[in-house]
Amino acid sequence: MSLYRQVATLMRSVATDIIVPRFRTLATHEIADKGAGEIVTSADHDSEAALRDGLARFDPGTRIVGEEACEAEPGLLDDIGSGRVWLIDPLDGTANFAAGREPFGMMIALVEDGVPIAGWMLDPVSGRLCAAVRGEGATIDNAPVRVQPQDRPLPVASLGTQFMDVERRTAVHAAVETAFVLEAIPRCAAESYPRLVLGRNDVALFQRILPWDHAPGALFLTEAGGVATHWDGAPYRVGSPSTGILLANSGKAYDRLRNALPLSLLPTVSHQD
Repeated sequence: MSLYRQVATLMRSVATDIIVPRFRTLATHEIADKGAGEIVTSADHDSEAALRDGLARFDPGTRIVGEEACEAEPGLLDDIGSGRVWLIDPLDGTANFAAGREPFGMMIALVEDGVPIAGWMLDPVSGRLCAAVRGEGATIDNAPVRVQPQDRPLPVASLGTQFMDVERRTAVHAAVETAFVLEAIPRCAAESYPRLVLGRNDVALFQRILPWDHAPGALFLTEAGGVATHWDGAPYRVGSPSTGILLANSGKAYDRLRNALPLSLLPTVSHQD
């Protein structure tokens, strides 16, 4: 079995055995506060451990960096843009999951010297698997997929600005609203990226760019024909000194966002740690 299929099979198994059985069944003691308005559950910890063990069997010796491991040991992110690295987000959208609502997902990426070379995003409830291999295109449930921009009076933007101060956030939304209809983010990157490819959203913006949140999706989007750059226009790269991320399902939509949003409005930090 190819490494690509091994990872997909592992993710489905972990989702079936650990994630789905705990959806809407978590006990109070299985939910903890991580600080900064974020929570973690037993499902996050247990699924990350199972994914880590599986990846270590498939690809011995390769560095593995998981979200929850980094919470306990932030130094794991040092030199994240160097060498071959597996990135794990065992339960993306934990707040949704803990509240008993969708969407939430599981994300894995394989990165070499900061460049995503393979990525997987699984919706544990529907079973939808979005995946991509660098240079080989993007798929949904093994079927090739390309971006599907929609013909509508105004394109749709989804803005991850929750880490900005109120004044700046208001200014960014006001600027983008001159050229787009705004839709709230789903609070789940594993859902945000499919929405761009499938045409529900045309552009998106995020300030916080922790690598496990964006490496799988940025590869999926670009392999499907979309655009993913940092705020300064540099191609998205794990560990880049550039800040933020801008996403679009076409060059036209990307240019429209850049024209509507002066870079001077954007913060100079991207909350990577």
